[in-house]
Amino acid sequence: MAGVVFRSDMKVEMVRCAAQDADVVWSARVSTAGDRSLDDLGRDPKEATGLIRYLLLNRHGTPFEHNSFTFFVNAPIFVFREFQRHRTLSFNEWSGRYAQLDPEFYMPAPDRPLVQVGKTGHYEFVPGSDEQYETVRDATEVSCRVAYEQYERMLSAGVAREVARGVLPVATYSSMFVTMNARSIMHFLSLRTKDLDSKFPSYPQYEIELVARQIEAFFAEAMPITHAAFEEGGRVAP
Repeated sequence: MAGVVFRSDMKVEMVRCAAQDADVVWSARVSTAGDRSLDDLGRDPKEATGLIRYLLLNRHGTPFEHNSFTFFVNAPIFVFREFQRHRTLSFNEWSGRYAQLDPEFYMPAPDRPLVQVGKTGHYEFVPGSDEQYETVRDATEVSCRVAYEQYERMLSAGVAREVARGVLPVATYSSMFVTMNARSIMHFLSLRTKDLDSKFPSYPQYEIELVARQIEAFFAEAMPITHAAFEEGGRVAP
């Protein structure tokens, strides 16, 4: 059996960025510019911080769609399934039908909260005991090793990859490209990050927040005025 790897990290890389605060200004001003040339519309965001804030706080959303970010994400399959609840994003994922998946599996880090306290919709996660973490670690390791052993067994017997992959757990790491615009990023962040100062606090799963925080760092760097207005407005997407 191939060497099995257990990890707890999430990898996010920016593949391509065609986005700047000036794009918001330009796309907003075209609605009142008539047939003036693009050069006349103005692309200096320093002169239009107020406009960006106004658009976002008053939820005029379409000017935030004329830009693009493409990220490479490497994370467990269960994280991707949460991503795919966001229907305004575009995805292309590593296919287990056409390629053999690597023996890399998610193992919660020792500081990952393990215990749910409270009822659905009104709960929080708190740290587990050392014994609980050992149970999680041991059960994860045993099940993932056995699953990959059976996966390789089927492949060795000539079974198609698309059939053999059925035994692999959602803790298996996969990779994908995901493309988003600033508006869809802000919607994603509003739901997939926990910020008690936000207007509508969200309580995302721990692992997808690890991904979301990395995406937010790239977004804030590329569009700092828009990101600041997003925070000022209580992290509500326009």
